Amino acid sequence: MVVEDPRTGEQVSRVSPATVEQADAAVAAARAAQPGWARTPAAERGAALRAAAAAVRAAAQELAALNTVETGKTGDDAVGGVLAGAGTLEQYAELGPVHRGRSLQGGWAATDLMVPGPRGVVAVLTPWNDPIAVAAGLVGAAIATGNTVVHKPSERCPRTGRRFAELVAARLPDGVLEILDGGRDVGERLAGSDAVDVVAHVGSSATGRSIAAACARTGARALLENGGNDPLLIDAGVDPRWAAEQAALGAFANAGQICVSVERIYVHRDVAEPFLEALTGQAAEWAQRIGPLVDRRQREHVHGHVVGAYADGARVLAGGELPDGPGCFYPPTVLADCAPGMFVMREETFGPVAPVRTVPDFDTGLREAADDRFGLAASVLTTDMANAQRAWRELPVGTVKVNAVFGGAPGGAAQPRRGSGTGFGYGPELLDEMTTTKVVHIAPPPA
Repeated sequence: MVVEDPRTGEQVSRVSPATVEQADAAVAAARAAQPGWARTPAAERGAALRAAAAAVRAAAQELAALNTVETGKTGDDAVGGVLAGAGTLEQYAELGPVHRGRSLQGGWAATDLMVPGPRGVVAVLTPWNDPIAVAAGLVGAAIATGNTVVHKPSERCPRTGRRFAELVAARLPDGVLEILDGGRDVGERLAGSDAVDVVAHVGSSATGRSIAAACARTGARALLENGGNDPLLIDAGVDPRWAAEQAALGAFANAGQICVSVERIYVHRDVAEPFLEALTGQAAEWAQRIGPLVDRRQREHVHGHVVGAYADGARVLAGGELPDGPGCFYPPTVLADCAPGMFVMREETFGPVAPVRTVPDFDTGLREAADDRFGLAASVLTTDMANAQRAWRELPVGTVKVNAVFGGAPGGAAQPRRGSGTGFGYGPELLDEMTTTKVVHIAPPPA
């Protein structure tokens, strides 16, 4: 597997993918280590995670540098992702030991309990766009609850993913965290293994559907956060310049390569004209800030969406052209006059593209925003709290953000819907996903 620096086109990583035999051996090692790790006191598991978090913090610059050359993420964003991952490991180090079941009210002489326990072996398949923060959550929650893990980082950032996992694994007993390099073949082998109890995946919807089908055959639990096509709804009465700043942040940050990026915009006609003018200005400003797309394949995908929208009648107000020079850069792009049937409005672009549709009223925007096969997240900008209440109640997504495109309190855990996946991927609820509940009835022997 060869990875090129998306800024320069130079080769920066060359990694041999695991064989089928190596994948099976990693699962077997994790399976053998799991009973002993499950018997390890929860406080000791937490202490190991705290030590791992400290090691990740100490290596923040190293990990960020690897991430930058493999994926093109800017330096500050890369460091932020590492520190977020370390914080998540610390979070699960604290939450794991206090994860508890409950007692039941049965007969006076008996004891009845509902007890959580580890599921077994967890296959963790992580993405390239925020590799350390995502991996820390899934790996940390699994290990804190007594599971063992086989981790396959994305083939687009193998050195970043492997180095993070090595730092964590060095603080754990042998077999508790196994690491595999590889692409689709290795992922399919893990997802289809009868010895794997949970497959946790963050990535594309197509891959998520394949994993769900494999888990249906093996009986493993599928924990999926997949693609999104997140709408931004802009109501009448909002400041169009502020709305444009929010839209640009949501669509252009990390070159649009965030799971909850703004993918489509519905703006009330009363503010549409000044909003589009301000958003076009924002695109010019963001052009100086964003890094490249992860590789040329992703750039071709993004540009295909833009070209298709233009061919179907959209106006290009900013960007929309492939730049000269090396690397995989793509300019912040603003599209106006977008129609519901356009591919750019129906499918995830995952690039710095802001497709805008002008709507006659809030009801139309809300209806069209909800009409989608994905269900990850949505944002609403409004000064009307009645409309805000309607939006968060009616939008069929896992996360709704009102008057901000990013943000939220620590510990928030959402359930994606429809084509965006299934199960809690964050917060204390992720510990529930990684455990299974056993009902225990203990009665006294006969007198």
